Amino acid sequence: MNEVKSAGKLGLSQAKSYISRLALGATVLVALIGPASADDYRLGVMDKLRVRVAEWQTAEGSVRDWSAVSGDYVVGSSGSISIPFVGELPASGKSTNEVAEEIGLKMQKLFGLRDRPSASVEIAQYRPIYLAGEVQTPGEYPFAPNMTVLKAISLGGGLRRTETGQRFARDFIQAQGDTVVLLAERNRLLVRRARLQAEIADKLNITAPAEIKDLPEAASLLESETALMVTRDKRQKLQLTALADLKSLLQSEIESLAKKNDTQSRQLELVLDDREKVDELAEKGLAISSRKLSLEQRVADLQAALLDIDTASLKAKQDINKAGQDETNLRNDWDAELAQELQNTEHELETLALKLGTSKNLMSEALVQSADAAALSSENAAANVGYSVVREKDGKLVEIPAAESMQVLPGDVIKVTLSIPMQ
Repeated sequence: MNEVKSAGKLGLSQAKSYISRLALGATVLVALIGPASADDYRLGVMDKLRVRVAEWQTAEGSVRDWSAVSGDYVVGSSGSISIPFVGELPASGKSTNEVAEEIGLKMQKLFGLRDRPSASVEIAQYRPIYLAGEVQTPGEYPFAPNMTVLKAISLGGGLRRTETGQRFARDFIQAQGDTVVLLAERNRLLVRRARLQAEIADKLNITAPAEIKDLPEAASLLESETALMVTRDKRQKLQLTALADLKSLLQSEIESLAKKNDTQSRQLELVLDDREKVDELAEKGLAISSRKLSLEQRVADLQAALLDIDTASLKAKQDINKAGQDETNLRNDWDAELAQELQNTEHELETLALKLGTSKNLMSEALVQSADAAALSSENAAANVGYSVVREKDGKLVEIPAAESMQVLPGDVIKVTLSIPMQ
C-alpha cells in the first residue's frame, strides 16, 4: 500500500467514516485456504511431530509397541527429524503420512522384520507465525488451526496505539483489571488463612474474615474452603484410625502370645518332671534309652517353641512402638504443614497488598495524565491499515496482499502497515 499525504487533518467522526467506506470498498486480491487434510499440509522447520510406532506380529498374533522409537520430535534446521535406530529422516516438504510411511519402511528394512511396523505421525505443534510492522507487540506467536490475519494480530495486542490519551486510558483500564484480579486473589487468600487458623485451633467452622463479610462471593469462598477442611480432616482421621487399629491388633497378638507362652511353659514343666522320673528309672535299669531320647527331643521342641513365641512377642511390641511413632509423626507433620501453609499465605497476602497499592497508584496517575493529554492533544488524521503475508513458496519468499479474513499458515510473517489517506 503506497503512502500518500493528507491534504488536511480529519476530524474524529470524519476519520471513522472514511475508514468504514474504505473497508467496505476493499477488494481481496488473494484468498488462501489452509490445508484440508494431512496430505495437503507440508512440514517445515520447527514443526513438532508426535510419532507412535507399533507392529502386528503375524506369527505370534500380537502387537509389539515400539516405545523406544515413539515420542515427540522437532523438525530441525536441516529439515530432518532424528529418530532412535532410524537416524536422520528428511521431513521438510513432506506430509505426515509420507513421513509415517518412510518410518515403517526403514524400520522393516533395518531390523529385517517380516511385518512392516505401522507408524502414526501427527502434528503436536505447528511452527510459529510472526507479526511485524504496526502491531502493539510484534514477535513470534504459536500457530493454531483456522487462524486468520485478524486473529493473529489480536495475539500481538492489535494495532499499535500511539495517541497519548488512548495510551493513558489503556493504562487505566489495565490497572483497573489488575486490581480486580488482585482483589479476588486477596479474598481467596483471606478465606484460606481463616481456614488454616481454624484447622490449627481444631475448630469445626471457619470464621469469615471481616474484609469479605459483606461481599457477594463470601458465601461461595467459605463453602469451598470448608469443604476442603472437612476433606483434609477426614483424611487425617482415617490415617490415625488405621494406626490405632493396627496398635489394637498388635496388642491382641501380644496377649495371645502370652497365653500361648503360659501353656507351652506348663507343658515344658510336665515334660521336665517326666524326664527326671525316666532318668531315675534308667539308673535302676527300668527304663529304655529310647524313652529317654524321646523326652529329650520333646524338651528341645518346647524350648524352641517358647523362643519363637518370645521373638514374635518382641516383634509385635516393636511394631506397636513403630505405629505409635508413626502416629506422632503424622500429627507433627500435619501441624508443620499447617504452619508452613499459613506462613506462605501470609507472605502472599503481603505481596498482594503491595501490588494492590501499586495498581491503585497507577490508576490515579493514568486518570490525571489522561485528562491533561486530552486537553493538549489535537485531532488526529485517520490511519489507513494494510495487511500482507510473507510466505515461503517453492523455496522462495513471496509477499501476498491480505485481508483480515485471510487464513494464515504456519511459518507465515504477517506485516501490518499504516498510511495517512487524503481527505
